[in-house]
Amino acid sequence: MLKVGLTGGIGAGKSEVSRLLVACGAVLVDADRIAREVVAPGTSGLAAVVKAFGEEVLTPDGALDRPKLGSIVFADPEKLAVLNAIVHPLVGARSHELESAAAADDAVVVHDVPLLTENGLAPLYDVVVVVDVDPETQLDRLVRLRGMTEADARARMAAQATREQRLEIADVVIDNDVPLPELERRVRDVWADLVRRTAARGAEPQPPQE
Repeated sequence: MLKVGLTGGIGAGKSEVSRLLVACGAVLVDADRIAREVVAPGTSGLAAVVKAFGEEVLTPDGALDRPKLGSIVFADPEKLAVLNAIVHPLVGARSHELESAAAADDAVVVHDVPLLTENGLAPLYDVVVVVDVDPETQLDRLVRLRGMTEADARARMAAQATREQRLEIADVVIDNDVPLPELERRVRDVWADLVRRTAARGAEPQPPQE
């Protein structure tokens, strides 16, 4: 099994890349989706978030008001750290469960992890793939496609690692300042590389079983 860490700044197009990798045959462990699961209504995760930030972060039907919480934590690094300390251990435990369920020898397991760089998680993966775009492209996508104000978009970007920090940990970089057909071609090339890496690992001598 090859463990791949996939990351990129907000608005870089990481979700599209993960979708294309799944279409090629990857097993996806989506940290964003899991992060929603662990704070769903009735979970201990949501109870901990409400205890830390108050009932104002709930919608009228008792779900987490993610835009409201985001407006609180992305403007305050200390509050963001509090939220991360609640959510990240829960996401990590669930991610491990999903990875174990897909543990075929030839599996390419892609962990889609937005904060891989920020949390120093690169050593956990055999390969780190970074989806890279110019910061101005990120800003345009967040404002034009996601409907954020420019101030909110810049705050979200500033709360993440810098472009340079992400590129520093990358084993593979996918430049996504391109049209979709070109991105699809680039992802297919990366997939072929990941398959080769997986096959090479399978050919390595295995440690003796105790």
